[in-house]
Amino acid sequence: MTPNGVEDEEKFLASAIAGIQQNAFHMHRALDSNDLKDALKYSAQMLSELRTSRLSPHKYYELYMRAFDELRKLEMFFKEETKRGCSIVELYELVQHAGNILPRLYLLCTVGSVYIKSKEAPAKDILKDLVEMCRGIQHPLRGLFLRSYLSQVSKDKLPDIGSEYEGDADTVVDAVEFVLQNFTEMNKLWVRMQHQGPAQERKKREKERSELRDLVGKNLHVLSQIEGIDLEMYKETVLPRILEQVVNCKDEIAQGYLMDCIIQVFPDEYHLQTLETLLGACPLLQPSVDIKMVLARLMERLSNYAALSTDVLPEFFQVEAFAKLNSAIGKVIEAQEDMPIAGVVTLYSSLLTFTLHVHPDRLDYVDQILGACVKKLSGKGKLKDSIATKQTVVLLSAPLEKYKDIDTALKLSNYPHVMEHLDDTTSKEMANVLVQTILKNKTCISTDEKVEALFELMKGLIRDLDENLHDEFDAEDFKEEQNSVSRLIQMLHNDDPEEMLKIICTVKKHIVTGGPKRLPFTVPPLIFNSLKLVRRLQNQDENAPEEETSAIPKKIFQILNQIIEALSSVPVPELALRLYLECAEAANDSDLEPVAYEFFTQAYILYEEEISDSKAQVTAIQLIIGTLQRMHIFGVENRDTLTHKATGYSAKLLKKPDQCKAVYSCSHLFWVDDQDSIKDGERVLLCLKRALRIANAAQQMSNATRGSSGSVLLFIEILNKYLYFYEKGVTQITVASIQSLIELITTEMQSENKTADPAADALLASTLRYIQFQKDKGGAVGEKYESIKS
Repeated sequence: MTPNGVEDEEKFLASAIAGIQQNAFHMHRALDSNDLKDALKYSAQMLSELRTSRLSPHKYYELYMRAFDELRKLEMFFKEETKRGCSIVELYELVQHAGNILPRLYLLCTVGSVYIKSKEAPAKDILKDLVEMCRGIQHPLRGLFLRSYLSQVSKDKLPDIGSEYEGDADTVVDAVEFVLQNFTEMNKLWVRMQHQGPAQERKKREKERSELRDLVGKNLHVLSQIEGIDLEMYKETVLPRILEQVVNCKDEIAQGYLMDCIIQVFPDEYHLQTLETLLGACPLLQPSVDIKMVLARLMERLSNYAALSTDVLPEFFQVEAFAKLNSAIGKVIEAQEDMPIAGVVTLYSSLLTFTLHVHPDRLDYVDQILGACVKKLSGKGKLKDSIATKQTVVLLSAPLEKYKDIDTALKLSNYPHVMEHLDDTTSKEMANVLVQTILKNKTCISTDEKVEALFELMKGLIRDLDENLHDEFDAEDFKEEQNSVSRLIQMLHNDDPEEMLKIICTVKKHIVTGGPKRLPFTVPPLIFNSLKLVRRLQNQDENAPEEETSAIPKKIFQILNQIIEALSSVPVPELALRLYLECAEAANDSDLEPVAYEFFTQAYILYEEEISDSKAQVTAIQLIIGTLQRMHIFGVENRDTLTHKATGYSAKLLKKPDQCKAVYSCSHLFWVDDQDSIKDGERVLLCLKRALRIANAAQQMSNATRGSSGSVLLFIEILNKYLYFYEKGVTQITVASIQSLIELITTEMQSENKTADPAADALLASTLRYIQFQKDKGGAVGEKYESIKS
């Protein structure tokens, strides 16, 4: 509508409202004077303003409500008049003398309402008379509002069972007939609006009709409130009559809206018992009607009904609801060949939700729905439509939310085939949903077949599906996803070692293709889960045959070696070295010397060839020394080789303080408490003396470069090593050597060019307190420490 047209409409509305107000004023004066004749005259003139054709539905409604408010006051006057002895029959006749038909019918409906309440005539006769006379208005807009008024004033006066206006045995039939007839006529008027006016204003008319649809739909609401309508009457009369009107009107807007109204206003149990009739009407609707939404809403209502109580489920089984809905959906999809894929998936998603509520134990039904969806998606490739993608995610998420168990989803053969049609990003999101479901419910995946199926579904998380997306990811999100995968790998378990080995092999097959960004996250949990199996085997019955118990660990260690080798493509040598050392320690506990030696060899190769950063070297050598100290499986030759290498690495560290600490740590490699074969005091002393030389060199370098002697912290740390081995009974560590070291430290700390070091002061004080504590113990220990002067 042009700006001028809107302005003209506003002016006309204002004029019409002024006309209503003016006539209403005179009508009120007549009512106050009990002047019936003038009251009817001015009310008719007031209602004549509703005869206009110049207002849009929205503006006409505003005008109608003004008149409606005045009519309610007029109705109250008529009630009072009947109480004062005025004949309602004569009043009913009198209003029919109004000059124009529209005011006459409004007045007739108003008086008719009072006439019914007076009970001077059967309600059914008056209602029949009114609904028939309203045919006199065939203008769509005016007719709709008139019949809406009739519906409004009569809805509480229907001859229903239990109502004060109840008539004979067929009283409900009369009430139903009245509402159905009014509904039918209103729908015809509503549909006729579509065909009035020029074709270029079609969109405008559709919008206006949508604004008026509730006027028609209210009739069905009134119908649903009639107490006397039982299932039999609904099945035999009400639903067929409504559907007949819906189908015959051949109007897209009316059919879509009215089908939705039927589904929303009538009881769920009625829908269930008339499912075949309701579904039978769907293929008869116009092709442009959004049948998928109609069916989706119907299934949603039935799903909610089934979810209320298990007591209603036998009703669903009795009417074979699943079979009927499945068949109807198939026919609709077949009939509408151009239905968007999003619509197809929406229908199957609704059917799946329905099935999970009604038949939660029928996995074959669930798989059948997924299979039908796969059939429709076949040949379409990856989904590009965002709505279709979203609905597919809803479809795939439904079984997970219902069963809370990934095992169930893995039994659905068509589940992975549906996932194949998701784009890479969505497939990754769906895989994450699967993982989170497992973690949340702490589901244990215990067979390699299930692990294979699960990891195939999770491929979006464990490998790059699209190389083009390689650089397009959020680092935090990626880290969170991979940590979730790691937690999942740790949860894989089977009590049978053979089965667990199969699971490990299956996981390995999938994660080694994960690429350099994923391997540092996924390899460690698999390594530790495998080592968990190795240690479990160690604790098994010692009476089991040796061949049987040792075969599996050997296979596991072979697999572990292959997995860690995969990290070389990343590269993350520090992580790989840690894992090699973990495996070496596990092999040590399994009494597999060659295996443990091989893992140590690989760790040393990594240290020599890959680790060049000085800080990383320090960390690595400390790990090597700590692990090697705990090894008991090695023979003399192998241990000497590995120990010699470790001490060599220690002495070649870049920084002197690091060298010193690594060298004095190596002293522990030559004296192990619980191994009599590893107690070499000479080499312990050699390491400590070498550490002292390096500490002295470090101090000299500090003096040369900074002009101060530097910290004596290294000397105090070495003193603590001396005390440790002295207490352990290493005869080469004498009181004299300890005493001379204490004196050296004391002298250095009293030196003028000494650098202040609170840490060194604190450590020395603590060390001297320890010596005094040991003295105070008395006995053999006290005697041993007595000769040390602190």
